[in-house]
Amino acid sequence: DTLWDLAIAEVEKRENPDDDGKRVEAWEKSVLFMGNKNGVTLNTVHYFSLHREEIPKPTLALEYTFGRRARRHNTPKDIAHFWELGGGTSLLELIRIPITSNNIRSFAVVLVLDLSRPNELWTTMEKLLQVTRNHVNKILTKLEKTDPEVATEIKQRMRNNLQRDHPDYELVDPFPIPLVIIGSKYDIFHEFDSEMRKIISKTLRFVSHYYGASLVFTSKSEALLLKARVLINHLAFGYDKSKSVSVDHSKPLFIPAGLDSLSQIGPPPASDSDIGKMRANTPLELWKKVFEKTFPPKNFCDLQDTKDPAQDLQYAEYEVDVMRAQKNQ
Repeated sequence: DTLWDLAIAEVEKRENPDDDGKRVEAWEKSVLFMGNKNGVTLNTVHYFSLHREEIPKPTLALEYTFGRRARRHNTPKDIAHFWELGGGTSLLELIRIPITSNNIRSFAVVLVLDLSRPNELWTTMEKLLQVTRNHVNKILTKLEKTDPEVATEIKQRMRNNLQRDHPDYELVDPFPIPLVIIGSKYDIFHEFDSEMRKIISKTLRFVSHYYGASLVFTSKSEALLLKARVLINHLAFGYDKSKSVSVDHSKPLFIPAGLDSLSQIGPPPASDSDIGKMRANTPLELWKKVFEKTFPPKNFCDLQDTKDPAQDLQYAEYEVDVMRAQKNQ
């Protein structure tokens, strides 16, 4: 041992005199938040996991914060790294920055979808999950050559979300890393026509179950935020996952991964004749066509109406701004 090793051991012994030499390893987890443009801010993290009461600021590109929690007194604090992708689907290439081969074993994704904008919902969800999945699969392909045991462990862990005796075990296609889907703005969504709510709810239930993800609807209500917080804290700090389930379409959904089933969800909400006319190669594709028949996707560009960040007050710097004004003049 070097002098530094001995010094560290001595300090730990003084700080934890009762641990009898048993060291509790601190763990590190990483969570990436992404979703509709202007629908996610790091305020999401503060609300869900860190209990910080701060005025939310819109995320410009990719932002980072972290939280620390001790499992019990006199133990090292676990660390959770929180990343957030801003700009909706316009900055997808930034996903490769937080997700790397070094942290893939402890990485999770939270997809926040704006329930008040159903015409943007499928497009946003599809683009973000597709790019994330492709990037994760590239990492896993490399790991299969360099560290096959880790690659196998990651794939098997996602399969374990469903019990082997679950009737849908062979019918789903789990996302390669833990995934939570949050439907935000439930207070606005609740005012929708009941049939529209049913279609959106059933579709998100199917997508979540198909990907082995947890699903929760939230609003500014403290009770709903608390439910989302339970799922996020499970990803970030390993807290117990709630076993309660709410699948009633007239109420906010709350379905932890593995606790739903295709038989409970039922078929896509369309008539048999309509479904017969739709050509789809996979169940996911069929649900997409049924959903987009009711909510045709908008032709929108995430980069349009993007404000110049140089004019944003949250990035104001007096000396820089004076020089910039002088230069422009």
